[in-house]
Amino acid sequence: MRFLLGVLGGMGPLATVDFLAKLCAATPADGDADHVPHVTVSIPQIPSRVAAILRGGESPLPALIDARDRLRAAGATCYAMPCNTAYRWYDELRAGLDAPFLHIADAAVGEVAAQVPAGATVGVIATEATHAIGLYAARLERAGYAVATPSAADNARVVEGIAAVKRGDAGGGGRRFAAVLEALAASGCRAVVLGCTEVPPGLEAAGRPPAVPTIDPTGALARACVGAWTASRVMGRDRPAGRAPRPGGLDRIPGPR
Repeated sequence: MRFLLGVLGGMGPLATVDFLAKLCAATPADGDADHVPHVTVSIPQIPSRVAAILRGGESPLPALIDARDRLRAAGATCYAMPCNTAYRWYDELRAGLDAPFLHIADAAVGEVAAQVPAGATVGVIATEATHAIGLYAARLERAGYAVATPSAADNARVVEGIAAVKRGDAGGGGRRFAAVLEALAASGCRAVVLGCTEVPPGLEAAGRPPAVPTIDPTGALARACVGAWTASRVMGRDRPAGRAPRPGGLDRIPGPR
C-alpha cells in the first residue's frame, strides 16, 4: 500500500495552512517527488470543540468522523489532525482504522523531552478546553515536568488572541500571545508549549521574538508525518522509479527549527 497522509483540518483554516507549510518545510527534498503525498479535508463548519467540552454544546464528533471517512475514502494510509482541542475525540476517531493516527500532543511532548531538562517547569498556552481535558499537563507531568498555565487574566488574553487570529487579525492575536509568553517566562518557565494551533501563526505575524523557548505542536506533528513518510520510503514502497535513497538524507528526520 502506497503512503498517503490524510489531514483532518479546518479547525481553524489558517492553522491547517500553517501545518501544511510546516509539512513542506520539514521535508528533505530534491524535488516535487520527495514531498509527502497528502489529501486534506478542511471543514471550518465542524462544531466548536470548546463549546462542546466546556458548555455542553453540539458534539463535533459526527462531523469529525465524516471528515475522517472522506480521507479514508480517498485512500489515506496515515492520519493527522492539526487541532489540539479536537484530540478530546482521538480514541473515537481512530477506532476502526487500520492505519496510524498521529497524536499532536505526543509529538510535542517528545520534542519537549529532547530539548528541556527533566524536572524543569514547562508552560502551556492553550484553549480553556484543552486545559480542561489535560491534553498537555498530564503528558508533561508523566514525563517528569512541572506544568505552569497562564493566570486567569492572561488566559483571557489567549482566548482573545485565538479569536483575533480566527477572524483574520493574526498580528493582533500574536501580540496578545507574546504578552502571555513574557509572563510565563517571568514565572520561571524553561519552555512553553504553544498548545493551540492559532498561536504559532499569530506570533509569526506579530513579529515578536518569544520571551522563552517554545515548542510548536503543529511543527512537531508535521515532523512526525515526515517521519512516517520517510519510513515508508526507506522500506521502498514509495520511492520514485529509478530513484535510490539519498545517502544520509531521507533516512534522517529533521529536528525542530
